Amino acid sequence: MTELTAPKSSVTAAQFADEIRNELKYTQGVTPEQAKPADVYVAAATAVRKHLMDSWMKTQQDMINGNTKAVGYLSAEFLMGKQLRNALLNSGLTEQFEAAVKELGFDPQQVTDAEYEPGLGNGGLGRLAACFIDSLASLGVPAFGYGIQYRYGIFRQEFDEEGRQIERPDYWLTNEDPWGHIDYERDQRVSFGGEVVEEDGKRVWKPSWSVRAIPVDYMVPGYESGRVNTLRLWQARSYDEFDLLTFNKSEYLDAVKPQVKAENISKILYPEDSTEVGKELRLEQQYFFASASIHDAIRVFYPNQDKPDLTTFPDKICFQLNDTHPVIGIPELMRILLDEYGYDWDTAWNITTKTFNYTCHTLLPEALEVWPVALISKLLPRHMEIINKINDQFMHELEEMTDDEAKVERMRIVTDGDTPSVRMAYLASYAGEHVNGVAELHSQLLKDVTLRDFSDLFPKKFTNVTNGVTPRRFMKLANPGLSDLITEGLGTDKWLEDLELLKNLEPLAQDDEFVKKFAQVKYDNKIKFADFAKREYGFDIDSSTMFDTMIKRLHEYKRQALKILEVIATYADIKSGKVKIEDVTPRTVIFGAKAAPGYYLAKMTIQLINNVAKVINNDPDVMGKLKVVFPWNYNIRVAQYLIPATELDEQISQAGKEASGTSNMKFALNGALTVGTLDGANVEIRERVGADNFFLFGMTVDEVEKMYADGYDPAKYYEADPRLKAAIDMVAKGTFSDGDEDTYAPLVSDWLTKDWFMTLADFTAYHDIQSEIETLYGDQLEWNRKAIINVANSGYFSSDRSIEDYLERVWMTGPLK
Repeated sequence: MTELTAPKSSVTAAQFADEIRNELKYTQGVTPEQAKPADVYVAAATAVRKHLMDSWMKTQQDMINGNTKAVGYLSAEFLMGKQLRNALLNSGLTEQFEAAVKELGFDPQQVTDAEYEPGLGNGGLGRLAACFIDSLASLGVPAFGYGIQYRYGIFRQEFDEEGRQIERPDYWLTNEDPWGHIDYERDQRVSFGGEVVEEDGKRVWKPSWSVRAIPVDYMVPGYESGRVNTLRLWQARSYDEFDLLTFNKSEYLDAVKPQVKAENISKILYPEDSTEVGKELRLEQQYFFASASIHDAIRVFYPNQDKPDLTTFPDKICFQLNDTHPVIGIPELMRILLDEYGYDWDTAWNITTKTFNYTCHTLLPEALEVWPVALISKLLPRHMEIINKINDQFMHELEEMTDDEAKVERMRIVTDGDTPSVRMAYLASYAGEHVNGVAELHSQLLKDVTLRDFSDLFPKKFTNVTNGVTPRRFMKLANPGLSDLITEGLGTDKWLEDLELLKNLEPLAQDDEFVKKFAQVKYDNKIKFADFAKREYGFDIDSSTMFDTMIKRLHEYKRQALKILEVIATYADIKSGKVKIEDVTPRTVIFGAKAAPGYYLAKMTIQLINNVAKVINNDPDVMGKLKVVFPWNYNIRVAQYLIPATELDEQISQAGKEASGTSNMKFALNGALTVGTLDGANVEIRERVGADNFFLFGMTVDEVEKMYADGYDPAKYYEADPRLKAAIDMVAKGTFSDGDEDTYAPLVSDWLTKDWFMTLADFTAYHDIQSEIETLYGDQLEWNRKAIINVANSGYFSSDRSIEDYLERVWMTGPLK
């Protein structure tokens, strides 16, 4: 672990209180007596930002003047979470803030609650990006996070009276944002459409319209490193002036069309793409931030140079493509080098292939983006020419490397046929210097299945970097009780910088007194979550019950259906008398998930969960024994309450479908036991915490593939397991839809005739492991011993370790001196 230290802030609480007073006066225009908690939040955030300013500027200057290659992390998502507490921790001002705010007559919790969570991500991809830029700064590695400042995020989730998901705009930028600095003087032009013409023997792109990309900078402070990196997000604005003449003719919509067209690009994350217009907007978004970011990096590293020597560009910065969303940046850099700087093809290709690396985050074909050639040709005609030439070059190279014509055809970047398409993962795998998966199993499946042809011919490109999470936010901030206990047990707080030190907790799992302290911390966290859930959602939760949690994006492969079917079966067992009520382990099952707006079956699953909750939670026969809660609009704030309180973590995706997962890491670090399949990072978690401390069930990857090959009949499992049959029949007969048998008919039909992710095949094994879980939970001392062993052996899953792996295996760079 790299040793980096920075002095704790010498600012006193009284001085910090004066700083907040000044910001209230000069920024907010109010006295402390007139101020509201939101005013104090903005004032405190502004004061913290000023404390970070010198380190931010020094980091940038050292990066430009030094010889350490920077990292440009290109990502469509950065799920940052609230920033004030994190900035206070990393700047050494937490205690001063607490005392200062109290001196001013405010509750620190109310002040931090006034911050609105940024709507910049959706799930694991965005949270991983946020953890990575935190770790880059904490390790002192110069870096830019590059993305889009979405005005409305993905959406704010609500549930209607029928339990259905309703998507609302997430107005996270409605109030003041003290963290983002808009820099109008460093904007970039991003163009679209038009045509490519021949001029003086050169191909010249004549775009038909352009937008203005305006950077909004967020500081990313490292923990005790003295370094502050930059998250640079782009807003889209129009270059066209407001048409006053048209407006004065009362043609109001026509007057603002150019502004609306431009600003739509940065309106929301992942616009619905089931229509051609939606697909077009998604591609516009991806090119917009990739193009602006590459041009920005050239500006940063070659200041005041009209014609810099860009052959040195790969020595200045390397770009990490976080999934396929920014892969259009590859032909964009080629275009810049060829058309704007006049390099020949071979030189431009040499620069480009040394600049980009690609992280694949999925094994699902639908998530490996494929763009129609017609769409790229319409929006980016010059780029399509370049992609075609890259493809032709690639085909020629392949023909010299192998006689396997079928393999060559399979590896085409641009497909043939009536509707040719561009396979972005293939483009990234060919042009990227390195390709990595995000867990050992995932990386192996990438090489063996998803990108097998590429791995066969370019084996040195492929590597693994298992994901990680930052312990600063997800332990120190989210779980101060456990953090303090760990520090007490280890006799040091250095574990926050070197999470592998947690291994030294393992002997304490045999110390009954320490185990009891650990159990008390967990129970206190359960009370905190129950209070939060009551305050925010109106839920009544019994803290003495087992907290059984499944928080994930709602997707069929993640198998929330498996969990809710087991809940229904348990409910049926109690109602029928098959299981005596006194033998049931009291359990609160907690879901958190959003479904993509156009994902019909996922949204129906949400509706089912909510209506199962409505029936069970109002049935006196199971009161106190079984409860289901589904907090709407799950986000980082909810996670920071729920993860420390959870005792059983559900990681039940079909084997071979989850790339890694990071919630599994957060839960293990916070002392939950995992029930899961051999999927994603579950495999590595189980290896490290020990098979006896992990509840394993379900088919393996090989067994899943064999069942696909042999032919899968879900109805066979429905008929074979009476509990499963009873549960599905209850759904089909309207038990959870006021007797309406049509409400969930599509879901039931899918389970019984398709069930692509084999929920029914794994149901019996899942029920059997739940019996083991309940037996162990009855021995609380033993349960908590195993929970401590999970914490002690999860140090590997730090995002600091992930970044060090990237530095060594992919980026070939290191911290600033």
